[in-house]
Amino acid sequence: MGIFDRWRGVPIKLTDGEFWRGFFGLGTTSGECVTIETSLQLDAVWACVNLIRNAVVMLPCLVYKADGVTVDKDSVLYELLHDMPNMDDTASDFWAMAALCLCLDGNFFAEKKFNGDKLIALNPLPPLAVSVCRDRSNNRYYELTEDGKKRRIPENRMFHVRGATLPGCDRGMSPIGVVRNAIGNALAGERVAGKMFANGFQVAGVLSSDQILKPEQRKQLGDVLGQFAGSDRAGKIAVLEAGLKYQQLTIDPKDAQMLETRQYSVEQICRIFGVPPVMIGHAANGTTTWGSGIEQLILQFTKTCLGPMVKSIESAIYRDLLDSKTRKSVFVKFSMEGILRGDSSARAEFLSKMVQSGTYTVNEARAYENKAPVAGGNQSIVNGTMTPLDKLGEANDNAPAQPETRAA
Repeated sequence: MGIFDRWRGVPIKLTDGEFWRGFFGLGTTSGECVTIETSLQLDAVWACVNLIRNAVVMLPCLVYKADGVTVDKDSVLYELLHDMPNMDDTASDFWAMAALCLCLDGNFFAEKKFNGDKLIALNPLPPLAVSVCRDRSNNRYYELTEDGKKRRIPENRMFHVRGATLPGCDRGMSPIGVVRNAIGNALAGERVAGKMFANGFQVAGVLSSDQILKPEQRKQLGDVLGQFAGSDRAGKIAVLEAGLKYQQLTIDPKDAQMLETRQYSVEQICRIFGVPPVMIGHAANGTTTWGSGIEQLILQFTKTCLGPMVKSIESAIYRDLLDSKTRKSVFVKFSMEGILRGDSSARAEFLSKMVQSGTYTVNEARAYENKAPVAGGNQSIVNGTMTPLDKLGEANDNAPAQPETRAA
């Protein structure tokens, strides 16, 4: 396939962002070309999207019956969303791809496969290969580019999760594309740093003299001083002749603004993805990594970054995977408690409060920990000290009178 085959027959406009993004990438003021691949070369970008991806993987997608309480494990949708959406991907693989696509492109596409009227698979698609279009009747459809050929997919056969979207737009905005200048600046800083180290920017020292050396003298001097280079030759004493003086050079990285630039780029990237810098190993100025400080940052990440993404996926499931009939009998929700799986203390406190408040029965809490039910564990219990205000004193009034005791 030729390099232009993908775009043959497609009208190209200089302002067409889709064309430039898929073909050349996005230009920036720094001159760097920003694409998904080049963005992921930045360790901060990879750390942020991988953190979000790993968090989504920990959240099981559950299908409930109409009551919103009972998990419907016999549902076909439960098998697709909780276990295996298709023959190639597990549910964790599928939702991990959804998180990555939303972070980088702002869209996640999966084609729905049917056996008759029965939904049997969800096949994820590369987001850059899918275009969202409208026909003359303003009906939405999707155009997939495969091996240089285009295939139209009707709207009722596509599962589409969108990120940030402007009114009148059918496609979510790409975070990488919107803030391409910030990503480009970070890429430029990494490129400059690499060239500095590759070209030996930091010179150990210089030799100065009032005399002009001949080429053969320079070569001879270089050979002699080369005997003192290297860590295994440290501590040796060199003898300088003919008025030569050695001056050691030290280059402060701050003078080249390398550390500040790269540090600021990390904080910029964290703001783009809504990730606290400390969660990717970057301790920003004024950020504590101890005690309640980090706990509040994790809570902020869950509420303002992870929660909205999960809600967008749930809304897309309601729109694209449920019809008018199943919307009244099926309820789909990600279990946010899955994040507690790696924190035994938080999980124990959570279950203890749920049981003591009567929200969970003992057996429901044991099922949460994959423990067998116990006799009498299906009744809700509450802390005995919690009594309604209008019932105060009744227990004492009904209690048998105690014999009065008097001091001798």
